[in-house]
Amino acid sequence: MDLAEAAEAKDEVRNRVWDLLRQERAARFPGAHGRIPNFVGAERAAERLAELPEWQDARIVKSNPDSPQWPVRTRAVAEGKLVYMAVPRLVEDRPFTLLDPARLPVAPRKASSIKGAGQYGTAAAIEEMPHVDLIVCGTVAVTRDGVRIGKGGGFSDLEFGLLTEAGLVDADTAIATTVHPLQVVDQPLPETEHDFRVDLVVTPDEVLPTRAPRRSPGILWSHLEEEKIARIPALQRLRG
Repeated sequence: MDLAEAAEAKDEVRNRVWDLLRQERAARFPGAHGRIPNFVGAERAAERLAELPEWQDARIVKSNPDSPQWPVRTRAVAEGKLVYMAVPRLVEDRPFTLLDPARLPVAPRKASSIKGAGQYGTAAAIEEMPHVDLIVCGTVAVTRDGVRIGKGGGFSDLEFGLLTEAGLVDADTAIATTVHPLQVVDQPLPETEHDFRVDLVVTPDEVLPTRAPRRSPGILWSHLEEEKIARIPALQRLRG
């Protein structure tokens, strides 16, 4: 399956899952369509994640900034972990935001919101970041083998690729996602070379360790349009 075919197939899955979450009233504000869907039970999923050794052993956590993972970020800050969030669309020279619990003047929940991170977090360049122990990513649909589909921008894959190129993400980095059970699908999902798989799928009801861990090799330049490269300073620097 080429990139265009994979993109079309992923869109079909996204729309099906978004519709299902809405129909079953499993999506919360601001809704499901067009985003990483905030779901009923996100807090309980964060609690389940926090019970796992991968979480308990992690000192450095990289999380997506979306609403369903807000409880994850809140708990991480409250437990004293360093949390890195990507700047939207990676458009800044320092494309990550650091939430350092020792330097935050507000409560963990306020600091770890999208708005709070922008206000109270510290801008961080990739060169300033430590090795990442745990990645928590947002997901629209995921299989029990860990194949995931995001909201379609491709930025999670780019973040993963950039951190891999820098040696900050590797086989020792655990990858988890928190989702509603309706987001766990049985049919195979389209997958390309730049896609990574998660090691742990965590729902409010259960933890699903995946059977086939997979890491992307880094940045695949042939998969990127020149326009996108031009908008992301970290990619421009990496390519030289």
